[in-house]
Amino acid sequence: MQNTHTKNLSFLLLGTLFISTSGVLGKYIAMPAEAIILCRSFLSSIFIFIFCRFQKVNLNIHSKKDKRSFFIGGFLMGAHWVTYFYALKLSNVALAMLSIYTYPIITAFLEPFFSKKKLNTLHVFLAVFVLVGIYLLVPEFSIKNTHFQGVLLGVLSAFFYALRNLMVKEDVKKYNGSMLMLYQMIIITVLLLPTLFFSDFSNLQSQLPLLLLVALLTTAIGHTLMVNSLKHFSATTASIISSVQPVFGIIIAYIFVYEIPSFNVYIGGSLILLTVVIESFRSKK
Repeated sequence: MQNTHTKNLSFLLLGTLFISTSGVLGKYIAMPAEAIILCRSFLSSIFIFIFCRFQKVNLNIHSKKDKRSFFIGGFLMGAHWVTYFYALKLSNVALAMLSIYTYPIITAFLEPFFSKKKLNTLHVFLAVFVLVGIYLLVPEFSIKNTHFQGVLLGVLSAFFYALRNLMVKEDVKKYNGSMLMLYQMIIITVLLLPTLFFSDFSNLQSQLPLLLLVALLTTAIGHTLMVNSLKHFSATTASIISSVQPVFGIIIAYIFVYEIPSFNVYIGGSLILLTVVIESFRSKK
């Protein structure tokens, strides 16, 4: 039992690490946010489809109700990505990644409406702990500067992400996680096709290596591992444990683009890491 929990926790943290690469990649791909997401979803759908065919994953959807759920989940995931990448463009990797990590708090308060569970006071406490950590990481709150605008978009992105995860939590009970991601990628691609007529794709060829990385590493592998983890953890538990993502993201940004974190980043990051450790041990029970 302990080995199984450790394995599931390891895959969740590995998925979180891969997803953390989205900050640096999203910030420095020289294309508009909506163009990046269209390319990302299209390329990811190819990678995931090949994997599903290789693994002989059943791609049939059982009912019209499930089709509606898939569509809404795909729409929410697309909205989450577009707002998040605009947040990256307006601010920096640290602020954008940290602002979307208000989503454990949002998830903790929304999950009882989806699962009919009572609100867990420990989850609320841990979620607030994450919020305090994030507050320490944000240097200045001012509606006039682009950094704060980026934070606001990050929080909106967090809301979309929380809703999507809560919906996928129900779908993952009946369907393979890779299959769910494949359909969500297809839905996002179709919804964003109109951007071909008004967005700027002139840098597509030069940015293709980075787009392939964000499609394969961040999306096809990272998000599929995250979706699969919802079979073993509640949406709130998974979101709290994955709160280590901003810390991973800041470390990656420091290594590859030399964004130097301030002292408050270390304090706030330590608080976030502490909540991950507490919830990791608590979820074992």
